Order: sequence, then structure tokens, then C-alpha cells
Amino acid sequence: MTIPILICDDSALARKQMARTLPKDWDVEISYATNGAEGLDVIRAGKGEIVFLDLNMPVMDGYEVLQAVQQQDLPALIIVVSGDIQIKAHERVKALGALDFIQKPVSADAISNILQEYGILTLTQGNKTEQTPMVKVDMRDACQEIANVAMGRAADLLAKLLDVFVLLPIPNVNVLEVSELTMALKATERSSTVSGLCQGFIGAGIAGEALLLFHDSSFEDMAKLMGLENPDDINTEIEVMMDTGNVLIGAFLNGISEQLDMKFSQAHPVVLGRHCSVNELIHDNSEKWQRTLAMEINYRIEDYNIQCDLLLLFTEDSIPTLNYKLGYLLD
Repeated sequence: MTIPILICDDSALARKQMARTLPKDWDVEISYATNGAEGLDVIRAGKGEIVFLDLNMPVMDGYEVLQAVQQQDLPALIIVVSGDIQIKAHERVKALGALDFIQKPVSADAISNILQEYGILTLTQGNKTEQTPMVKVDMRDACQEIANVAMGRAADLLAKLLDVFVLLPIPNVNVLEVSELTMALKATERSSTVSGLCQGFIGAGIAGEALLLFHDSSFEDMAKLMGLENPDDINTEIEVMMDTGNVLIGAFLNGISEQLDMKFSQAHPVVLGRHCSVNELIHDNSEKWQRTLAMEINYRIEDYNIQCDLLLLFTEDSIPTLNYKLGYLLD
């Protein structure tokens, strides 16, 4: 009997990767949804008996989908597939009724093992059905999904070090001129001043800088979590920025390098400015960047007044190599 499967993820690359990892001889009909609201419609239509669900999505996220399925008693077995690998994320989705959790990027073995473990894998040799259109993926979408996975790795490390839960956004990816950078930054939507540091990185054919914008209102709570005294002291502020940058930038670059199968060397971090507006900080350092591919992630810590923006700025010369590397994921 053909089983209706739903893959619910805002990333076309993630949907394509998920579909490819399903057992080859599994008799299924696959439907796709790009956000939680679409996913619920598919489940209500009876086309999502088994659901592979992302957590970070627009319109309605995965947590909200799980809550709605639980409250409305909808007939769906849900396996969460996410780049957010924090232990508390696992606990929360299980409490909301998720069958299990798989971290991105997915593998065929991980999918097969879970399906067999729960007794929901039925094989009909040579009878797999593919009645949905092929997923089309562009480079921007692929970059966003790679950033999503790397973001989760960095958040997990920060969460373990501070014993907190890090709230994750949907990464923002754009190719733009440096003059457009401040307009693209979500940090500019808020009026608070920031302090910033940057750290250069380089790999085979790829180079750029990681920029950490630390909201000034975050210093007090972050210093407390780190066990530091005198949060208003200049040395304490710099220590907080440096430690946070080491965790987020290092883990994020490692997440990128693993997915692209390459290594990055990192320069020593440098403080760009303190207690200024984002516009001032970018303008004062604009000669560092020209046309760039920018990945922006806004990290927030639950129950604390802490937020910082991590921005990866790849040089224009890096884009051909990135496209080449991403091509392997798109094939």
C-alpha cells in the first residue's frame, strides 16, 4: 500500500536531500510544503501520514506544527529533521509528540534506521511512486540551508557552555554591495547601539570575514552567564565579545567547512568598534568589503536580554568556488 509522505521544509535543497535519502524501494507518494501552515493543510488533506518536519520556517515553524497536530489530534507520525541540535530542542519536540529527531544534513542510513526502529518501513521492490514535481534548487537557497546547519552547530555549542536555550532564526543570505549592507542587516531594525569584532578566514578559493555585532544591552546578562564581574568594565566587555565570537564564529565555520568538504584558517579576532550604531560601524570599515555574499544570523538567548548578529561576508572572488562546491549538493 502506498504511504503518503510529507516533507515540510522552507529550503528547496533540504527538501531535495530529504527525498533522496528515503529508501529506494519504499512505496510512497511524496508531497512537499515550504512552511508549517502549508504542511498542516497537507496533513489535513490526508497526504501526510508520515511527516519529515523542519523547525525553523516562516509563517509557522515546526514547534507550532507539532502543537497543532497534538491539539487537533491529526493523523500524522512526525520525525523532526533540523539543524538545531540543542538538547533542549530535542526535549521540546519530543514533549510535543514528535516520534524522533534527525540532525541535518540527513543521511540515508539515519532515515532507514529510524523507520525500521519504529516499524513504519514497508518495502515493495521496484514499486516506489514519485508523483510530485522535481524540487528545483537555486544557489541562494543552497547557501541558506548550509548556513542553517552551521547556525545550529554554533547554537548547540553556546547552549552547552552557558546552559541556556538559543533561539534560532531563518538565516538571511544575499549577494550585495557593501553600500547595501546596512540596509540588509536585521540589526538595523533596532535602535540599540552595538559593539563589533571581525575575524578573517580563508580556505581553498574561498575567503572572507566573520563580523559579530554584539548588542550593548546584552553585555550585563552575558557577563553573568559567563561568571564575569563588572560587566560595564571595558576589559569585561571585550572578553565577553571575544569569547562569544570564538564560540559562534569557530563553530559556524566548522559547520560550513564540513558541508563543503574543505578547511578554513582563521585570523585573530579584531575589535572594530564599541557602543556605536550599525551604520557607523559598517561605514567606518567599508573599505574592507566590496561586493559580497553575506550570511546573517541573529542569535537570541531565551529568558535573557541577549542578542547578537553573526555575519559572514564572503569576497566576490569566492562566489565561483562556492557555486562549484554547492553544485555537488544540487546534483
